[in-house]
Order: sequence, then C-alpha cells, then structure tokens
Amino acid sequence: MKILNLYSCLGGNRKLWDDEHQITAVELDPELVRMYKKMFPNDTVIQADAHQYLLDHFDEFDFVWTSPPCPTHSRLNSMIIKNTGKVRYPDMKLYQEIIVLKKWFRGRFVVENVIPYYEPLIPGIKRDRHMYWTNFNLPNNLGDRNKKDLTKLTAKELDKFHDIDLSTYKGEQDKMKIRRNLVDYEAGKTILDTAMGIFRKENIKQTELWD
Repeated sequence: MKILNLYSCLGGNRKLWDDEHQITAVELDPELVRMYKKMFPNDTVIQADAHQYLLDHFDEFDFVWTSPPCPTHSRLNSMIIKNTGKVRYPDMKLYQEIIVLKKWFRGRFVVENVIPYYEPLIPGIKRDRHMYWTNFNLPNNLGDRNKKDLTKLTAKELDKFHDIDLSTYKGEQDKMKIRRNLVDYEAGKTILDTAMGIFRKENIKQTELWD
C-alpha cells in the first residue's frame, strides 16, 4: 500500500507500521528529516511544506495520515489568550486539509490533531487526548498507552515512552514541543490496521464481482 505520512516529525505514528508498505514521509525541519531517515531508512523522506505537498500529490496514494500544526487549536492556547488578552487566529490549514481529503481523496485518510478549545467546525472523533477526522470508523480503544497523561512526564520519561533519542537534534524547534507532538505508536498501528482491514474487504468484494 502507498502511504503518505505528512508532518512526519520523528514518525511517532509510523513506528509500528510494516516495511511492506511504500511510505513517503514529508517534514519541513531538515534536522527531523535527517533523524527520520536514520530511523526509517526504507521510507522515502522529503523535506517540503506538507500542506502544499498534500494538495499536489494526494491522489498518488492509497492512505494519507496528516497531523497539521496544533498549537493554535489547543486548550493551552485558550488559556494563554485568557491570561494575556492577545487573541490569535486558529491555523485554518487543519480544516483545509480535512475538506480536500473528504471531497477529493479516493483512498482512506486520517487527520490528527488536539481536541480544540472551541467546538470543531467539522465534527471529528474524540479518542483520549486526540481528535481524528477520517473517512472510516475508528475503534473505541486505540491502545491503553493513549490514556496516559503525558503533560506530567519529564523529557527523559517522554523519550522513554516514545522510544526516541533527541540528543543529536540540532534544529531550532523546542525539544519538549517535539516530544509532546508525537502520536503514540500504538494508536498509529491500530488505526493503520483498521484501514488495512477495510482495504482487504474491499479487494475481496471486487474479486468476487469479477469471479
């Protein structure tokens, strides 16, 4: 299966995906691109604007996972606005991607983000600490690891939890932000396995029609 993994960071969601897939990862931060390549040498890794890449290439893939930037949608952002009095716009790239995928993409997709501080403009599916927009049903349980409150973990504890090593990262992003933005690999596997089950059923039905 051809998979597009956007805003791939260090591949938290991708960690337990089988290498049998053709995976293309897109990340803007050159340091994260370097580290991702080292972790997943079989993937095609592209340094580019994931938002634009999705628009230009979405129809080349069977499955799309995208995790657009979440800070402006988060409950923490709402608290910051209340404390500072400085209101800022939510980044609407999130909804642009949902609309494009819902309307034009023929495969299966997942758009992952935080649970927003406002009522979502497009209804999504809440699972533990995350909000998902998909064109297929998600299991109620994406794994027990997802129920853990990561906000209280130290840098060392987060590295152990995600099985990562940021000691060689020399980029400009805050390392704690990188750690907290990673999707749990158990959820990533459960979601892809669910999509794969749907693909298999569809292929069986198509085969039966032609037999």
